[in-house]
Amino acid sequence: MPLSFNKINHAEPKIVTLESPIFFIGLGVKTDMKKIYKDASRLGKTYASFKKNHEIPNLKDPWSFVAYSRDFDESTRSWEYIMGDVVTSLNSVPEGLQGIEIPSGSSYAIFTIRARLPFLWGFEIGRMKRYVFTLWLPKSGYVSGGCDFELHDERSRARNPSIDLYVEVRRK
Repeated sequence: MPLSFNKINHAEPKIVTLESPIFFIGLGVKTDMKKIYKDASRLGKTYASFKKNHEIPNLKDPWSFVAYSRDFDESTRSWEYIMGDVVTSLNSVPEGLQGIEIPSGSSYAIFTIRARLPFLWGFEIGRMKRYVFTLWLPKSGYVSGGCDFELHDERSRARNPSIDLYVEVRRK
């Protein structure tokens, strides 16, 4: 079966209110549209290397991982990109890492992303974000709330892997 690089799931997202905060510990970088793929790859490798030699305290069980984008600057088209493991508490953040709280109470549009091959995750995430911000959001009854995050969990390691993209939204 040939790979399809043009098909995006155009199903309407599920709109949810985050009932409880999500805490995660990880590394971040300031990036932009031209550098995101290289920066994300480099950040992932740096974080994986850190975890080989250091324990991440209070890991959530079952495992989950977040890649969080916030503080988009329209003038420079740049933002902060942070990735890390979801934890139960931020009471012990290892030196050199950041502890981040995604607060409860905000509404999110959730889009499911599937990648046929692991090396296509970055490509598929980029395509979905492009669809969300250039096609879906302008036609929806919502505006961006300013952040988004990918939630990787056991489904991302399954035979037919998927992740959820959470896009913070507010009613127009």
